[in-house]
Amino acid sequence: MKLPRRRFLHLAAGAVVLPFLPRVAMAQAYPARAVRIIVPVAPGGALDITARLMAQWLSERLGQSFIIENRPGASTNIGIEAVAHAVPDGYTLLLIPASVTVNATLFEKLNFNFIRDIAPVASISRVPLVMEVNLSVPAKTVPEFIAYAKANPGKVTMASGGTGSTSHVGGELFKIMTGVDMLHVPYRGGAPALTDLLGGQVQVMFSPLPESIATVKAGKVRALAVTTATRSEALPDVPPVGDSVAGFEASTWQGIGAPTGTPPEIIDRLNKEINAALADPQIKARLADLGSIPAPMSPAAFETMIVAETEKWGKVVRTANIKPE
Repeated sequence: MKLPRRRFLHLAAGAVVLPFLPRVAMAQAYPARAVRIIVPVAPGGALDITARLMAQWLSERLGQSFIIENRPGASTNIGIEAVAHAVPDGYTLLLIPASVTVNATLFEKLNFNFIRDIAPVASISRVPLVMEVNLSVPAKTVPEFIAYAKANPGKVTMASGGTGSTSHVGGELFKIMTGVDMLHVPYRGGAPALTDLLGGQVQVMFSPLPESIATVKAGKVRALAVTTATRSEALPDVPPVGDSVAGFEASTWQGIGAPTGTPPEIIDRLNKEINAALADPQIKARLADLGSIPAPMSPAAFETMIVAETEKWGKVVRTANIKPE
């Protein structure tokens, strides 16, 4: 039987659309059950708080529980590996820490390749570091600190929250770009590093803003600069390092990812909902309390940023010859 041309074209178009219908229906029905968000750090820190904030928003918006599961260890690699090997159905998500861009070069053998195995879903926020010094340090500006460090090569001690941490590689980038020689002193986390900075056992630290904002505002340490390209609303009187060291930028950030192969319709839906959260005044205020700046992006833009940051910090790790502890 010969079909009329219009009828044939109508059936052909339907045949093309048909394979996509189950996936669209699945995305519309998503989530049909609870969703896990793996957080690769211990409870209580800024990453964990941000994850719980997003989980509550998504639960309310999508009508299913988004459950936080903390899996700390191995510099965040344990939690990331769990998601990289999970079923890509949208029911296992990852709170992505900025450490992924350092770890890709820092660790020679990982059981996953982040860029290959994790699909970026949504960027959440960017967090400045604060370049801060013990009050005994005479420098009150970045140029004065550079002059002080160059006058005392190898004698200035720089604390960090651990080898390969954002506070470490941020400081190493500063050393590379300014030519100063500082002795790195790694700690097991930002809190003990800050304690020794306050006590004068170390002299300078590039600390994530949420960890240090209270001590800065209390005048217990001296903030010389923030490390983002622009000033932070939380510390509006503190200039960026980039005002004195052209092109300098170092910050930490958070986002949501999923196993590669997760249906793009689900990724797009989650991206839309998270971006809506970042436009909500209450969410924005809560992030501001954490010293975070909302950073909504499309999945594609988030992926581009991760690739660029991985290349940037890979160069720093190699140039500074950083090795894992």
